[in-house]
Amino acid sequence: MPNLRHIRKRIVSVRGTQKITRAMKMVAAAKLRRAQENITRLRPYAIKTAEVMGTVASRVEEMDHPLLRRRDPKSIFILVLTSDKGLCGSFNTNINRRAQKFVDGHRAEGGEIHLAVVGKKGLSYFRHRGYEISMEYKGVFESLSFEKAAEIARTIMGAYEKGELDASYVCYNEFKSAMRQEVIVEQLLPIVPREIPPEWIGAELIFEPGRRELLDRILPMYVEIEIYRALLESVASEHGARMTAMENATNNASDMIKNLTLVYNKARQAAITRELMDIVGGAEALRNA
Repeated sequence: MPNLRHIRKRIVSVRGTQKITRAMKMVAAAKLRRAQENITRLRPYAIKTAEVMGTVASRVEEMDHPLLRRRDPKSIFILVLTSDKGLCGSFNTNINRRAQKFVDGHRAEGGEIHLAVVGKKGLSYFRHRGYEISMEYKGVFESLSFEKAAEIARTIMGAYEKGELDASYVCYNEFKSAMRQEVIVEQLLPIVPREIPPEWIGAELIFEPGRRELLDRILPMYVEIEIYRALLESVASEHGARMTAMENATNNASDMIKNLTLVYNKARQAAITRELMDIVGGAEALRNA
């Protein structure tokens, strides 16, 4: 029969954990709302930048700018976006496994791959498995800003323009909803022009101040915005995954408390029954004596 004191301690312990998970869920929900607002503000700007970039890039040759030039992808760079903290369900596990599959697949083809990781969870994952990490970024999400994203983008673009890389990708969790995040592997370099808006098809364009000057400004800005958007998507996905995980943990704690309470009541009833039987047995023994 279970010990009553032990069961009471388990119930108190689970209730304390439940308070923590409930509080973490509320914090994650508040942070998720702010993260969604940031994405909502950025998306119109990112979409319009992609439209302008696609329209301009479609009017030029690949050789007109180094960020458009395609090469045989022998040396590839992949930027993996993970979180600094855990307790967010399968958020980090999914992104790490997808990135690992990408890296292993390219190496199996005989190519060279450079791995860059944002977030402590990704760093510990790949280090534990013996992967060489070319670049690591810690504390990016503590005070996420466009300047940090631009700094990462400039490093990648500089290596690509020097010919040190043949292609660049970013692997991240795209935010769909608080319940759903989708792992995305997106090509950054060489830049692939987006589809031209229907209203711009067939239009005669005048480049001011000039085609090359315009490309020098728009293309790097496009890469910077794409990395910043991926970081924002990752932040929202992390908070959504953590909110869902903490909600599930809170519900599981409630079920555990119910089960433990049922076991406690059964054990307590059995103890009372034994005491009554002892009293009745003693009284019967005195009567017979």
